[in-house]
Amino acid sequence: MKILVISQYYYPEPFRITDICESLVKKGHRVTVLTGNPNYPDGFIYQGYENKYSFEVINGVNVIRSKIYPRKKGNVNLFLNYISFPIKTRKLVKKIDKDFDVVFVNQLSPVMSAIPGIKYAKKNNKKICLYCLDLWPESLVSGGIKKNGIIYKVFNKIAKKIYKKMDKILISSKSFADKFAEYNIETKYLPQYAEESFTFISEERKKDGFFQVVFAGNIGEMQSVETIILAANELKNYKNIIFNIYGSGSNYDNIYKLKEDLGLNNVLIHGRKDISEMPSIYFHSDVMLVTLKKDDLISKTLPGKVQTYMAARRPIIGAIDGETKEIIKEAQAGYVCEAENYKELSKLILFASKDENLIKKGNNGRKYYDENFAKEKVLDRLEAILLEVCDV
Repeated sequence: MKILVISQYYYPEPFRITDICESLVKKGHRVTVLTGNPNYPDGFIYQGYENKYSFEVINGVNVIRSKIYPRKKGNVNLFLNYISFPIKTRKLVKKIDKDFDVVFVNQLSPVMSAIPGIKYAKKNNKKICLYCLDLWPESLVSGGIKKNGIIYKVFNKIAKKIYKKMDKILISSKSFADKFAEYNIETKYLPQYAEESFTFISEERKKDGFFQVVFAGNIGEMQSVETIILAANELKNYKNIIFNIYGSGSNYDNIYKLKEDLGLNNVLIHGRKDISEMPSIYFHSDVMLVTLKKDDLISKTLPGKVQTYMAARRPIIGAIDGETKEIIKEAQAGYVCEAENYKELSKLILFASKDENLIKKGNNGRKYYDENFAKEKVLDRLEAILLEVCDV
C-alpha cells in the first residue's frame, strides 16, 4: 500500500505514530507523513528545526513538515496551535501526490488535525481511516471547558462532522465505542502497544536500599500528577521511598511549585528524557504510577503508558477510574484506587514497598500485554484494516 498519514505530531515528538509508520515501512508499504514542526510538549520549536515548510526522510518514512503556530503556554496559544495545522497545510495538501491508496489520520488533540486528510481524500476520491486516541470534544473538559458551555457545543458539532466523514474509525479504548454509537458509526478496537525496547527489561532491578516509584509521561491537567505529589507528602517520613517524575507539559511548573511549597525531599522531578533513555529508567524502578483526573469522560481513556509499564514487567499503581482501572485489575498487574485519592494512593505505595509478590504483579502485566497488546498483533490488525478500507 501507499499510505498517506496525517498526524500533527511526529518524531522527534514522543508519540507512537513514529514507530507505527516505520513498522509499516518494514512491512513493505510506502508511507508519507504530513505533520507540523515539532513543538510538543514544551510549546517551542525543537532545536535543529525551523518553523518552515520542509521535507525529510526518517528511517524510510517520507516526512512533509508544515509551518505551525507553537503551543507555547496558555489556552489562547493552544487554540492557535490547534487551528494552525489545518490552515497551514492547505497548500501542501494540493501538492501531495494523488496516487495514495488510503489516508490514515492519527487523531490526538485536536480533532481538527484530521481536516487536511479529509480534504485530500475528497479531492482525490480516496478512502480515509481515523485512529482516535483522544475523544473530542470530551478532551476539552480536562482543560477546564464546561460541557454545557458554548465552546464545548461548537466543538461538538465540528467533531461530529469530522468523525462522520470517515470511512472507518479505530479506537484505542473500548469505552470510546459508546460515543461513536451515538453517531451510528461502527468502530474497530486497536489498542496502543509499547516500543520494543521496553519488552527486554528484566523483571527485577538491582536493589539499592530504596523503593523507587516512577511516573513517566505528559504532565498536563488531565494526568493529575498533583495526586502523586500529595501522596509523596503523606509518605515523606519514609526515607526509603523515592518518587521520580519524568516528563513535561502544560502543568509542569505547577507541579514543580507544589513540590517546592511542600518542601519534599522524597520527590525528584527529572523533566523530559529521550525515549532511548527510558528503558534504563524503567529498569531501575520498583513500581510505575498512572494517574488521571477524576472525570467520567477522562476515565474512558486508556493511557498508552499502561501498555509500556506492562511490557516492561513493572507493577502498576493507579489512582484512576474507568477502563484503565478495570484493565489493571483484570490483569492482576498492580493496585488501584479511585482517581485523585492521594491518601489511598499513598497507602497502596506503602503496601507495595513491603509486598513480596510485587514481581509476580509485574509478570502478570507482561502476560496480559503479550496476550492483548503485543506490537505484532496490533500492527497486523492495523494492516488488515487499511487493506480492507482501500481494497488493494
